[in-house]
Amino acid sequence: MNEIISAVTEAIGFTLIIVLHRKNSVDSSLADLFSMKTSIPVSEVEDKDPIQSGKIYVAPADYHLLVEEENIFALDASEKINYSRPSLDVTYESVAEVFGPSAIGILLSGANADGTDGLRIIKKAGGLTIVQDPATAQTPFMPHHALQHAQIDFVFSVEEIARFLNHLS
Repeated sequence: MNEIISAVTEAIGFTLIIVLHRKNSVDSSLADLFSMKTSIPVSEVEDKDPIQSGKIYVAPADYHLLVEEENIFALDASEKINYSRPSLDVTYESVAEVFGPSAIGILLSGANADGTDGLRIIKKAGGLTIVQDPATAQTPFMPHHALQHAQIDFVFSVEEIARFLNHLS
């Protein structure tokens, strides 16, 4: 993720939401770490934060991150999905419901099936799906699983994902 954030060099005209599987901790330095890699504003989401274009948001540990119709974030502590909280599937589903065909789901390296169902929902809503090339992933299970079980629009290396995000701006 650091490589992508530091390579996104343009001011972005969209909202970038980062959902990482991580252990619960009072240390919220992940947003600070990402902030050091980019000039784009980065913050960890708090419940009911408004969604603003041109920012990078990081899902807090141990909460599912949802997007609501009112263009705000919501945090949810319900059961884990695919052994994960936050779960990519939960976030992707809410993004698809709110943003429909303008939603883009990008799935990177990981060790479980989280994200595949969410990408299917984004695709069904008319959105775009991107998966990291499993050959370039540190842990290729998640992108490989998505490629086997969902319709994926693009398979990109980390560098290609960064270029794609720069061209969206």
